[in-house]
Amino acid sequence: MWKRLRHLRMDVRPLRHRDFRLLMASGLITMFGSFITIVAVPYQIKQLTGSYVAVGAVGVVELVAIVGSGLWGGAIADAVDRRRVVLWCEAAMAVCTGGLLVNAVLPHPVVWPLYVVAGLVATLDGLQRPSLDAMLPRLVPRDEQTAANAMQGIRYQIGAIAGPAVGGVLVTVAGVPAAYGVDVLTFIASVAFLFLLRPIPPSVEAERPSLAGIGRGARYAWSRPELLGTYFVDIAAMFLAMPMALYPFVADALHAQWALGLLYGAMPFGAMLISLTSGWASRVHRHGLAVLVAAGLWGLAIAGFGAAPNIATALVFLVLAGAADMVSGLFRSTIWNQTIPDHLRGRLAGISLLSYSIGPTAGQMRSGVMAAMVGLRPAIVAGGLLCTGAVAACTALMPGFTRYDERTSPHADAATPAAIDALEPTAAQ
Repeated sequence: MWKRLRHLRMDVRPLRHRDFRLLMASGLITMFGSFITIVAVPYQIKQLTGSYVAVGAVGVVELVAIVGSGLWGGAIADAVDRRRVVLWCEAAMAVCTGGLLVNAVLPHPVVWPLYVVAGLVATLDGLQRPSLDAMLPRLVPRDEQTAANAMQGIRYQIGAIAGPAVGGVLVTVAGVPAAYGVDVLTFIASVAFLFLLRPIPPSVEAERPSLAGIGRGARYAWSRPELLGTYFVDIAAMFLAMPMALYPFVADALHAQWALGLLYGAMPFGAMLISLTSGWASRVHRHGLAVLVAAGLWGLAIAGFGAAPNIATALVFLVLAGAADMVSGLFRSTIWNQTIPDHLRGRLAGISLLSYSIGPTAGQMRSGVMAAMVGLRPAIVAGGLLCTGAVAACTALMPGFTRYDERTSPHADAATPAAIDALEPTAAQ
């Protein structure tokens, strides 16, 4: 029994590698600070305007900015030192947050800088994220990449749980400037860790950033059914079954307004449970099938959340949904990291960025519109069931994705040498 339980222990082998440790430390710190600002910006806009529309418009600005920059950020990631891109974008985001701090301490803060900075930060995130995602296969060996993805998930989950909690206390007790000040400090610490990373130069096959190069990356993605499957499943799950915009209404319907914060924290908590017990994941080889099963369970869990008769049941279903989403994300990332050639990783990371950015935002809009048309609970339940149906359709229509096995994939072999060559001096640390 104890031997079986040991298989659930989190695989921490990636921490043996110096540069991965630095990247984890940087990401953990900056994620925590960023979630504080995610709370502070809408809170300040609400204070200044009292408008629901004004608060919601921030999401639109961010979505437009990240869509516009994500693909170009992928092209840049394939052409230059990825460490340099991540470092300079991180430093620029620190300056942007400093601008929010300056505006907040003015005698009469104004609204427009919040939208400008939100757009700039989203643009920088779109430019940075492909380089950040494409770094991982150069920092850990292929057989540790699933474990590394699970550990990176911990960064997000800690930030998603602790950041809003601390941010809520800061903005209500110490004031909005204090929240922005803490975020600036976390950016400075993050930049210090990134500065210590070794350079991660482009592949020998790298090409200059161009629209033609982005097109070549898109054509490569289109030629790979297992990659198309990851994009389709992610977009379908988030667009059809993302209920977050309806949490305040669910809390009211269940007469549990006091539990609104718990609703927001339930999914990250479920995801963290998977990350902390992810030792089993390295023994799974049918990654496409794992993504499909997890995404189907996500849809069923969301349907259960919509039908829950009380707040305790609703929270349990959200924890299950977060766990399923983490499993899906874990194996999607592993497919990307293990099979995409190094000289294309940035551009395809840009495509992946669009898939997991557009889906949740558009999904929240869909859920709101659908709730207005058919009612709150039917909208959530129907979205979950539609997601599971879409996953079933993908299973039937994309057999290459369903059958994908890392042990027999020719693309895995093509992607391995560049990662190992770059890893050798790091693994010796």
